[in-house]
Amino acid sequence: MTAAKKAKKATGFDFEIGESVVYPTHGVGRMTAIEEQEVAGIRLRLFIVFFERDKMILRVPTEKAANVGLRKLSEPEFVHQVLELLAGPSAGKRATWPRKAQEYEAKISSPDLSIIAEVVRDLHRPVGQPEPSYSERGLYEAALDLLVRELGAVKNITDTEALRLVEDHLAKSPRWTKDAEEDQGAIRDGRA
Repeated sequence: MTAAKKAKKATGFDFEIGESVVYPTHGVGRMTAIEEQEVAGIRLRLFIVFFERDKMILRVPTEKAANVGLRKLSEPEFVHQVLELLAGPSAGKRATWPRKAQEYEAKISSPDLSIIAEVVRDLHRPVGQPEPSYSERGLYEAALDLLVRELGAVKNITDTEALRLVEDHLAKSPRWTKDAEEDQGAIRDGRA
């Protein structure tokens, strides 16, 4: 039995060598091997994932893969739904920034691409809007990077093209249409 078949039997995953996979917080990597190694006297089966952009190798025990969120790339239909989510209204919960920041950090660590897209949508500020804080900008950029990398891998396009696609969908959000801007101005000016 090959290492890949053993890993699938043990974990239910059917990753193949050379396949693109997603690891939360690191984004898209390539499955380079499935190996058995002895670590601290214990024999482990490991998924070996290489992240080209970061020049990083990650070893994930096959038994822990589901718990840490290692998964296959999203399906194209799901990516389409995620892009549509970007054009939707923001959740807009009222909370203090430290509380929101904690929630956003947890969402960025999620293996679910739609949850990461919610962070991008909620923290996006188009040109002409007030500058975000340093921490807000950092969370936005981390979520955007993860979204763009997976979108690019699924659609087989460059990161620049994926970013343009994300920005195009964000621009459709009702928060940033001309009518929404006028409504916000009326509220600020006391006309509403």
